[in-house]
Amino acid sequence: MQGLLCYPGRFGSSHLWVGSPVTNMSPADRGRKLLEKCVLFSSLDEKARRDIAAYARPRSFTTGEPICRLGDHGDSMMAVVVGTVRISLPTARGKEVILADLRPGELFGEIAVLDGKPRSANVTALTNCELMILERRDLLPFLDRNPRACMKLMEMLCSRIRRSDERMADIAFFNLPVRLAKTLLTYEPEVRPGMKLSLSQSELAEMAGGTREKVNRCLREWQRQGIIELKNRWTIIRKPDALRGLMEST
Repeated sequence: MQGLLCYPGRFGSSHLWVGSPVTNMSPADRGRKLLEKCVLFSSLDEKARRDIAAYARPRSFTTGEPICRLGDHGDSMMAVVVGTVRISLPTARGKEVILADLRPGELFGEIAVLDGKPRSANVTALTNCELMILERRDLLPFLDRNPRACMKLMEMLCSRIRRSDERMADIAFFNLPVRLAKTLLTYEPEVRPGMKLSLSQSELAEMAGGTREKVNRCLREWQRQGIIELKNRWTIIRKPDALRGLMEST
């Protein structure tokens, strides 16, 4: 895809910040400080990190507000500072395919920064969000002057291309229970017994590449087996090892 790529996000991505978040600052200062710590720029000297952070401008979005839409002109890269954003694609039947939910430390829109072409997915604020935005006109000259940051960006893109290939292979070769198990196990960085996920069955279907009805039947069977529990709109993972065993059996 051009403009936006299939992102790991909450599906097993690596965290992009080095060090601990900074809290006792204004949103803009906090965003710039966190941007300086981003892995993409962490190999640079202190002056270069401050230079790139100085280009960034903050912007806030409320829950449900569109950040960008499929086909929009792509001229910036964004970093999530606070909140969660959702990357998705509309389907011909009016539904959505959820590509990723991105949390603080994640970057998106880097493809559009490099090629200047339209966005290829929708991005929506899943919660109230604070973002830092880097414009293409500022970032490209900076990358030209700092080849190490350019190499880090290429490494990040390669990782996302591999993840996109893996997702397409999952849909092509694995059945829905395996894809659903993988979705549940990779939505959060670490899965433990008793973990609660607030995803609806429609969202799980959009992430796993299935229908809500088939996801419901699968979850009900897993609940009967004690693998998960469905309670008050929560999906509670009781036996993550059973889900891992399902994945490993393919």
